[in-house]
Amino acid sequence: MNKSKRKTPGVGGLRQQLPLHLMILPAVIITAVFAYIPLAGLTMAFQNYVPAKGFWGSEFVGFDNFIRLFNTRGSGRIIFNTFYISFLKMVAGQLVPILLALLLNEISTAPLKRTVQTILYLPYFISWVILGGILKDFLSLDGLMNQILGAVGIGPVAFLGSNAVFPYTLVVTDLWQNAGFNTIIFLAAITNVNPDLYEAARVDGAGRLRCCIHVTLPAMVPIIVLSVTLALGNLFQAGFDQVYNLYNVSVMESGDIIDTFIYRIGIKSQQYSLGTAIGLFKSVISLVFVAGSYTLAYKFSDYRIF
Repeated sequence: MNKSKRKTPGVGGLRQQLPLHLMILPAVIITAVFAYIPLAGLTMAFQNYVPAKGFWGSEFVGFDNFIRLFNTRGSGRIIFNTFYISFLKMVAGQLVPILLALLLNEISTAPLKRTVQTILYLPYFISWVILGGILKDFLSLDGLMNQILGAVGIGPVAFLGSNAVFPYTLVVTDLWQNAGFNTIIFLAAITNVNPDLYEAARVDGAGRLRCCIHVTLPAMVPIIVLSVTLALGNLFQAGFDQVYNLYNVSVMESGDIIDTFIYRIGIKSQQYSLGTAIGLFKSVISLVFVAGSYTLAYKFSDYRIF
């Protein structure tokens, strides 16, 4: 029996592929410099790191920094805030784009549809440094939002100063920036629906709402399942840029997350070992969520990277 052998590229094949390897070389170098070489700094999590002594001269303390992390006052609250805000963002970040995609699909006038899409996509391209300044003015006690609420008889709301309101302010403002852009993947799924299915539904007497429920949504189920399972990998990513630009001392109880905690401990307080230990802890938890999400994505949607 003849067995087919996998051919290995010869010298000629390598010469043909050389331009491709040269094209990818800058990306490989950048990834190595900024992603792999810095991994050596993780040793600080197990040391009493002193910059003057370096990695080799600093005292090895084992897991003492991780013990300090869990004994630090408020560490449990910070972990809870991170998970809670991330969970709310994940749920809202899936439901709202699906709803927006369904509504956009019902707009039959092309110019109007493009205009609405542009308005929805625009905030995605604005950084949180700029958005933070805009939202601080808009949501302040004498800002436009509270003026509108006052006009309808609702008292001023401390959107950025109340622990009861601040987490939901983060979720809503995150939706404002990202929900429109996230509709793209769901709109792409809708465009793949066979038009004959809509015609058959209309023949059976289905209106636009029933076509949406019984034709469009079932066709979107595979991409919805895939999107939700992949989003599980971000359950520990509450969004440093957004929180850092919006939170303040009055909402530390409900708005302080692991990333801002790392910034205060590792950068501002210069406790490099403790800051690295917190970052490593977050990375390990995130790795578990990412691995679990990809496992679920492969199981339910047959999605794989490799």
